[in-house]
Amino acid sequence: MSRVSQAEAQANRERVVEAASRLFRERGVANVSVVDVMQAVGLTQGGFYKQFASKDALVAEAEAKGFADMLQYLAALDAEFDGHDAAVSALCDRYLSTDHRDSPGAGCPAAGFGGDVAREPEWRAPYVAGVRDMAGWVAPGKAGLAGLATLVGGMLLARATAGSPLSEEILEAVREAAKPAGDVPHG
Repeated sequence: MSRVSQAEAQANRERVVEAASRLFRERGVANVSVVDVMQAVGLTQGGFYKQFASKDALVAEAEAKGFADMLQYLAALDAEFDGHDAAVSALCDRYLSTDHRDSPGAGCPAAGFGGDVAREPEWRAPYVAGVRDMAGWVAPGKAGLAGLATLVGGMLLARATAGSPLSEEILEAVREAAKPAGDVPHG
């Protein structure tokens, strides 16, 4: 058997973390095994333990990766739109969409990991940091926390009611409620 270079090992580790982040958000941590993650990237389970101390260690890295990717996305929104309020408004439209609702693996880590983290306190530190950073992007202080909580709560309810007309109603109502004051449609 040939050994992989350090660069290959690092690339494999990144692929594993990326796949785990997606799978955990899609199916929940308890419903994804180490074997599932490793198979998703074409590696063996034995290789996992050369890279990670435990599944818990992978969960923490997968959360951190999900939040880092989300923060890059938010920065890209700021670059794409003229003014932060326009970027927040665009986030509301994209976040509270049927595409995001139906694709949790590629979606928000706050919504995707929330239920798991609530049950497992040892995974909380990267989640808390990520939520704080996301909320800080939405708006300063309590307004950012309230705005993010509105988005995430709306998405969780929309996912839980998917397939019913209520899901679409939730997305529309929260989209209108969450946008910056100047962007709310009047009528």
